[in-house]
Amino acid sequence: MGNYKLINKEEALYLDNTLNFLKKELKKDEYDINFRKRDLITSRRDMWQESAHSSNDFDKIPEMLQHLSEVDSQNYNYEKTLKRIKKYTQILNSPYFGRFDFKEDGYDDTDKIYIGLYNLIDKDTSSILIYDWRSPISSMFYQCEIGKGSYNAPFSVISGDIIMKRQYKIKDSKLQYFFDSSVTINDEILQEVLSHNSSSTMKNIVETIQKQQDIIIRDTENELLIVQGVAGSGKTSIALHRIAYLLYVGMGSKIHSNNIIIISPSSVFSKYISGVLPELGEDNVEETTFDNIVVDFLDNRFIFESRKEQLESLIINNNQTINIKMESTKFKGSKTFVIILDRLIYYYEHNLTNFEDLYYDGKIIETKQQLNNLFLNGKMDMPISKRLKRIESMILNKIHPLRKARLQKIQKIVLNSTNHQLEIKSFSRLMAIKEAKVLMSHIHKYTQVDYSNLYKLLFNKTGLFFKLSKGLELPKEIKQMLLKTAENLHKGRINYEDCAPLLYIKLKLNGNREFSDIQQVVIDEAQDYYPLQYEVFNLLFARAKFTILGDFNQTLEKHGNKFIYADLENILNKKKSLKLSMNKSFRSSIEINSFTQKILNNKEEFVSFDRHEDEPIIVFKDNEKSIYEAIILDIHKYESLGYESIAVICKTQQEALIIEKELISLDNIKLLNIDDTEIIKGTVVIPSYISKGLEFDVVLVFNVSKNNYNSEFDRNLLYVACTRALHQLVIYYTGEKSDFF
Repeated sequence: MGNYKLINKEEALYLDNTLNFLKKELKKDEYDINFRKRDLITSRRDMWQESAHSSNDFDKIPEMLQHLSEVDSQNYNYEKTLKRIKKYTQILNSPYFGRFDFKEDGYDDTDKIYIGLYNLIDKDTSSILIYDWRSPISSMFYQCEIGKGSYNAPFSVISGDIIMKRQYKIKDSKLQYFFDSSVTINDEILQEVLSHNSSSTMKNIVETIQKQQDIIIRDTENELLIVQGVAGSGKTSIALHRIAYLLYVGMGSKIHSNNIIIISPSSVFSKYISGVLPELGEDNVEETTFDNIVVDFLDNRFIFESRKEQLESLIINNNQTINIKMESTKFKGSKTFVIILDRLIYYYEHNLTNFEDLYYDGKIIETKQQLNNLFLNGKMDMPISKRLKRIESMILNKIHPLRKARLQKIQKIVLNSTNHQLEIKSFSRLMAIKEAKVLMSHIHKYTQVDYSNLYKLLFNKTGLFFKLSKGLELPKEIKQMLLKTAENLHKGRINYEDCAPLLYIKLKLNGNREFSDIQQVVIDEAQDYYPLQYEVFNLLFARAKFTILGDFNQTLEKHGNKFIYADLENILNKKKSLKLSMNKSFRSSIEINSFTQKILNNKEEFVSFDRHEDEPIIVFKDNEKSIYEAIILDIHKYESLGYESIAVICKTQQEALIIEKELISLDNIKLLNIDDTEIIKGTVVIPSYISKGLEFDVVLVFNVSKNNYNSEFDRNLLYVACTRALHQLVIYYTGEKSDFF
C-alpha cells in the first residue's frame, strides 16, 4: 500500500500544463473543422455542378475522378479532425490516471510516463504528454512492480528500472488525490471504482486493469485464446478491451472494426456492452447472436424456435420423468451427432446423387459412370453443391453447340412450310424456352441438393439413421426423439436444437464466404454452446483467430466442467492456443460471493476481492402474494438508499410476466426481454437466463423454494441469478426453502 497524497506542486503543475495544451489543441481543431466543413461542402457542390451531369461524356471522366478524389481527401481530413475533437473533449475531464518513472538501461535520464485513454503529443517539441494505455510502454504500468521491468517495443525488448508508480483520481479537471504504489493497481483505487452504482451500460476499466487481465488483452501470438473466468472476474470487459487493443496495434497489420465480430448470448447483452468500444475511442464491431446467424443463413420457409423459447421449454418441463427435449438438445449438440451428420453427407455423396446417362437430341453427352467419376474423383476438397454446379456447367457447355445446331435445323424446317419470318422467330423462341426448361429440370434432378431435405431424410427413414449411427452410443429415448423431430420437420417447425445441425449440413454442402473478412471472433458465454455449434463457428469463420470466454459454473441445461474447453480446442484446431483461468471475482462483495459459492455443488478456486457489504438476506413469506408485497417494500427501500439498478430475477419468462403484473404499482418497473435492445436504469423484472452477463446494484430473487429450485439445472439458474448482485442480495421463498442455500 502506498501513501495517500492530496497536494503536490509538481503534479498540480503537470496537470495544469497538460490541460492548457489540451485546451489549446481543442480550440485549434474546433476552429479548423469549420473551414474543413466549408471546404467539403464547396467541393461537393462543385463536383455536382461540374461533373455530375456529364456521366455520358467520357472526356469528363478524369475530371470527375479528380473531383471525387478531392472530396474523399477532404472528407477523410474532416472525419479525422472530428474524431480528434471527440477524444480531446472526452479526456478533458480526466486526462490521465497513472504514471510510472522509467530509467532505460544504458541511459541516465528518467522518463515520466503518464498513462491515459489516448496519446497526447506536442508536435512542436516531440514530447509525449500522455501515453495511450494500449501503447507497448504502458504495459509496464499494468504488469510490472517497482524494480526491473521491460516491454516489447516494435523491434526489440526494452529493459530498465521502474523507479516509481503512481495512480491518480482526477475529476472535472481537478486533481483529487493520488497514490504511490509498489504493485500494479492499488486496491484503494479499485475499491472506489467497485463501490460505485452499476450503470445501464458496461464501462471501460482502463484505470483498474490487473496484471493477468492485461496479459490476456495484449496477447497477439495465439490463434485461439481460451479464458475460463469465475462470475464477476471481468471476462467480457477484458474481451472488449482486447478488441480495442487489437484495433490499436492493427493500424499496422490492417485489422479494422469490420474484421472483428462478437458472438453475444442475447440482444440485451449486446446493448449492454455497446458503449465500451466508443468510450475507448474505437468504432463498434459487429455483434450478433447464434439466433441471428440461424435467421440469416437458413431459409425463411421455416418457423424457428429461439434460444429463449428453448430454455423456457426446458425449464418448465425439467421435472418430468422423461424430458425428451432435454435429451434431444444434448444429443443433437454432441460430438456423436457430428459423426452421424458427417456420415449422412458421405452417404449422400456415394448413394443419393442419382446420376443418369444424359442424352441430347439422341446423342449421349455423359454416361452415369462418367458423371459419378467427375463428382467423386475431381475437386474433392470443394463443397458438394459447388462440385455439382461445376458438373452442371460442363454439361451445359457440351450441350450448347448441339442445341444451337438443332434450333437452326428446326428453323429451316419451319421456313419451308411458311413465309412468315415473324412466325418463324416466335416459334423458334418458344421452342428454345420450352426445351431449356425441360433440359434444366432434368439436369437439376441430380445437380442440386437441398440441405433440409437431407436432414429430414435422417429422421423420416429410421433405418438409415440406425445404419449411420452404427457403433455409436445413442440415448435411450432415441426412437421417441426421431419420431418427434420428424413430426416437427414435417410441420415446418425447427426446434432450436435442430438449427445447428441444419446450419452444419448447409455449410458443408455449400461452403461459405460470408465472413471471409473476419480476422478475430470473440465468443462470450462459451460454456452454453455445444460441440456442434463450435463446428458451425469453425465453418463460418475458417480463417479467423478466436477469443473464447466462459465459466463452466454458469452452464445452464447441461453439465459444465473444464473439459468443455478441450472439446472446442480440438474442434477449432488452431496451431497455437493458450488457456488461462481467472479465479478472482471483482463484482460482488465478500459476503455475496461466500453465499454464491455455497450454491455450487463443487469446490473451485475462487478468490473474492476484499470488499465488505451487508450479508445476503433470506426472507420467508406465507404465500406468493406476501412475497410481492415484500418485494415492493424492498424496492422502495433500496431506491431511497440511492441504488440505481434493481433486478427482480425470476426463474422463467412465464414467472416474470406474472410478477410484472403484480408489481404494476411501481411506475418505473419494466420486464426485460431477451429481444430488448435497450437496458434501462431503475427496476427491471428479468428471467434468470437472460440476466447472464449483466450486473445490478441490488438483486431480488423470487421464490427460491424447494418446489421451485430442486434440480441441477435449477441450481445453475440460481447461481447465475445471485452472482448478478454488486451490493445487495435478497432471496424470497414460501413453503420450504431450496436445499441450495
